[in-house]
Amino acid sequence: MAQPFSLPDFYVPYPARLNPHVEEARRHTKEWARRMNMLEGSGIWEESDLDAHDYALLCAYTHPDCASDVLSLVTDWYVWVFFFDDHFLDTFKRTLDREGGKRYLDRLPAFMPMDLADGFPAPENPVEAGLADLWARTVPSMSDAWRARFAENTEHLLNESLWELSNMDEGRIANPVEYIEMRRKVGGAPWSAGLVEYAANAEVPASVAGSRPLGVLRDAFSDAVHLRNDLFSYQREVEDEKENSNGVLVLEHFLGCTTQEAADAVNDLLTSRLQQFESTALTEVGPLCVAKGLTAAETADVFAYTKGLQDWQSGGHEWHMRSSRYMNGGGVPAGPADSGWGMAAASIRFTPRAEAARRRSHTHVPFEHVGPSLLPDFDFPYPLTLSPHLAAARDESVEWARRMGMLEGVPGRPGSHVWDERRARNIDLPLCAAGLDPDATPEELNLSSQWLTWGTYGDDLYPVIYGRARDVAGAWAANERLRLFMPLDGGPVPEPCDAMERGLTDLWKRTAGPMDDASRRVFRKSVDDMLDSWLWELSNQAQNRIPDPVDYIEMRRFTFGADMTMRLCRLAHGDRVPPDVYRSGPIRSLENAAVDYATLLNDLFSYQKEIEYEGEVHNAVLVVQNFFAVDYPTGVSMVHELMKGRMRQFQHVIEHELPVLYDDFALGAEAREVLDTYVVELQDWMAGILNWHRYCVRYDDADLRSGTGGAPWHLTGPTGLGTSAARVASLLTAQPVQT
Repeated sequence: MAQPFSLPDFYVPYPARLNPHVEEARRHTKEWARRMNMLEGSGIWEESDLDAHDYALLCAYTHPDCASDVLSLVTDWYVWVFFFDDHFLDTFKRTLDREGGKRYLDRLPAFMPMDLADGFPAPENPVEAGLADLWARTVPSMSDAWRARFAENTEHLLNESLWELSNMDEGRIANPVEYIEMRRKVGGAPWSAGLVEYAANAEVPASVAGSRPLGVLRDAFSDAVHLRNDLFSYQREVEDEKENSNGVLVLEHFLGCTTQEAADAVNDLLTSRLQQFESTALTEVGPLCVAKGLTAAETADVFAYTKGLQDWQSGGHEWHMRSSRYMNGGGVPAGPADSGWGMAAASIRFTPRAEAARRRSHTHVPFEHVGPSLLPDFDFPYPLTLSPHLAAARDESVEWARRMGMLEGVPGRPGSHVWDERRARNIDLPLCAAGLDPDATPEELNLSSQWLTWGTYGDDLYPVIYGRARDVAGAWAANERLRLFMPLDGGPVPEPCDAMERGLTDLWKRTAGPMDDASRRVFRKSVDDMLDSWLWELSNQAQNRIPDPVDYIEMRRFTFGADMTMRLCRLAHGDRVPPDVYRSGPIRSLENAAVDYATLLNDLFSYQKEIEYEGEVHNAVLVVQNFFAVDYPTGVSMVHELMKGRMRQFQHVIEHELPVLYDDFALGAEAREVLDTYVVELQDWMAGILNWHRYCVRYDDADLRSGTGGAPWHLTGPTGLGTSAARVASLLTAQPVQT
């Protein structure tokens, strides 16, 4: 069968090396697979299938330095996961049996007990038998924290197969953002990252496992692994298995282009994710270890883990080029390097296309004239409602800002007088809050308005006092101080020194005080994430670096302050919905789709303000222009299409996924009513943001040139943060709307 496209010119920045124990792993894993009944008689594989796929070669390339017994165990894990994939395909995907697939998957977590003394159920199939055996052999040498992380990633890998099955049943092709998110779970690369910790004997310390830098390493690693696999497996998955969960197919559908063009675009995204990994490893991991006070041994483990992820990338590529499982032009015959360590330096490839993309991301010329923002026609499906308490909240918000000291300059900080009363009223943050939550009481509306005021003031202040000086360290120190004003135990706080600290002290006491401990921790994290996102923007600005598209979309949710405002919405829900429901895939998908719609909307409106007047690099249109090397109008069109895709996904989740979620969790009438109300709240949230943009003053070309929108353009220069914190609020200087 002819290949549907020519494989692209891959960027391979690390050498592929082969573990010398590959033959032992081949012998061991064949015997193990036979004992687990995965070969003859399974109906899935014969011995010849296992030989042809050669998972021992995969593991020998991806884990080149581990001992023989470790390599054999890791190989068994990969045999198990690929057998599961084929077994689930044959048993449930081909028959579109979602109910049977769910029953099958629901049993598997019982084979991963945190305490081995709890034992296992009696296995009913080779997948269960293999999982019980592997878990018992692996976890004794790992901590409880690693066990919990790895079990969670394994459950994601297994359970998100239902998402693929649902899409196959509906004949639905995901949008690119949805696909990247879901592929991480079902594709298994985060699971592979957990095995890297085991194989490298480099368990990541719990204190940094959830940090942004290591999260980005895992995500960039995962995306690169999956996108590479999509290129090699397109023919098997799309043409033979009739699957529609493949990145090439997703971009082919979204861009309306040929298969070859889509494959080249997937390869560009793969390259971008590898370069994101490199940037994070070089600029963020070391400072993280210092900031968290890791010991020398812990720091060595973090860097050994990072190296293990690098080894996996190049080794995985080499295996894909050789395995009969994939489309690779017949594969590359095994050469002399297969018989020993051998540095395969010739496998390193720095392609002209990859290096051109890297140059583009760092050579953007700020303050270019772009003219008025181009706006498409927004076909928004939900009505707008505004709170009747808006007028009072406007006055109270300005008065609160005055009491906190936000309408004055910071002593010793030139240019820090970023707000006066006129500017605070022009920004009109209560209009945003009144649309986000039209049913709020006067007290609730004041609280949400003032949270937006605090975040927006920080958004305007940080570029002036930290961005211009490229003082990322100073911003980090300020953020560490701010965290002191959010005590989880309600204990005393230091004496506030400035408006940011005074505002946060007041807001935290009023918001977190009535919460239970679990809710307080979750809300604290949402504020912490927003603070961290400010540093991410400052760092990119200092490097004059246009972000990677995936990293941009995901970090934009934090800079937008979305999680914080959504947590405020959930306060009224109490404990009537189980926490696991909010953490479920459909709810996160629903929220992310809503947030992405709003952030992309903002980027369309704010393009001229950010690119021409602020010298920004954080704007989705600019990110798209840079990544695809297209002009401004084309970038606008592509961002608008992605907005529409996110709205379709939002509606798809409501119509198709939430009813299944309700049934899967056996939710009662009250919990279903709460979640139905939450859906309406998210619709209000988007409607309020769109209304705010439509009536703002500081996006119009004339207002930008004159400064009447409240922004001192003649003073700003490169301002750094751009779309930070509650950008839901900060870019929106809205005019009053008649209610």
